[in-house]
Amino acid sequence: MNTWRNASLAVTAAAMLALTTACGQDKGDQSPAGSVGAAAPAGAPAENGYGSGSGYGSGAGAAGGAATAAKPAGQLAVWDSKQFGQVVTDSEGFTLYRFDKDTANPPKSACEGECATAWPVVSADGAKPPAGVDASLIGELTRDDGTKQLTIDGWPMYRYAKDTKTGDVKGQGVGGTWYAAAPDGKKAAPGGAAGQEAGAGEEAGSAGEAGDTGEGADGGSSVDLAGLSVRDDPKLGEVVVDRNGMTVYRFEKDSAWPMKTACTGDCLKKWPVVEPVDKNDTEGIKKKGFVTFNRPDGIKQQTIDCWPLYTFAGDKKPGDTNGQGVGGTWYAVSPEGKMVGAPK
Repeated sequence: MNTWRNASLAVTAAAMLALTTACGQDKGDQSPAGSVGAAAPAGAPAENGYGSGSGYGSGAGAAGGAATAAKPAGQLAVWDSKQFGQVVTDSEGFTLYRFDKDTANPPKSACEGECATAWPVVSADGAKPPAGVDASLIGELTRDDGTKQLTIDGWPMYRYAKDTKTGDVKGQGVGGTWYAAAPDGKKAAPGGAAGQEAGAGEEAGSAGEAGDTGEGADGGSSVDLAGLSVRDDPKLGEVVVDRNGMTVYRFEKDSAWPMKTACTGDCLKKWPVVEPVDKNDTEGIKKKGFVTFNRPDGIKQQTIDCWPLYTFAGDKKPGDTNGQGVGGTWYAVSPEGKMVGAPK
């Protein structure tokens, strides 16, 4: 009996050592088994990049992942929000969203199945442009099931299942890929800065998925950046940036072992996760530890040295560091994965 017990303990110890080694040493692409938030909740559908809650952001999908019936667009309107800028709503007053993995030229939707349950498509039926908006921006695409989906300047439009009343914008920033739509089809932003787009596929002639080229909609300096790279900030020194040139942050309340996030729910609207990056799609990162964190909410998140990574919704263009020091808990990330400027 003692021999069996000793052997069992030895096997357990060896397993824990192997997991610890994998974390932070570039030997895995999953959260270590047994870590907090290592896997989606039991019964949750496998995450597939749609950046949405337990699988797709609905919290409860329809049986078999059947898509929710499309709601007619009707007379569109514009809601002028101080927080989000100008936001398009449908005839019932619900916020319309766009998805970074879609393309506008040609119009194409990447949201199917259970994704379309969490993000119901908006039918082009009866669609009329908001007052003062060019009618030529309003269009439609034919989905595989024959549904005519509303497009604005080529971008397919959706609702969010968790928006239960007019004025809700709960889908903003979900997964770092879903955003309220502005009247011109771009991402809604305060001060009319909707043109500051993160993600590819915006420029004319692009038909690839968002994020493939790393080029911003304004054709700015983020062209051809790696998934994660390093920028020399004049105040902070070397900091990590994502493929769009946006500053990457860490949250002091998170932990690396076990990997655990303290940023959930509404926090993710301000601090979208950095989506997984291929370990070879990096430049200048000195402490890689490229482990993908399978968060408890089903979202996959990139880590460096097992620390979860985020961007900040308050950063509107490459080079912004508005998230630095927020709440005394959020800090830019160094190439070694450390928090830049955090108190010792």
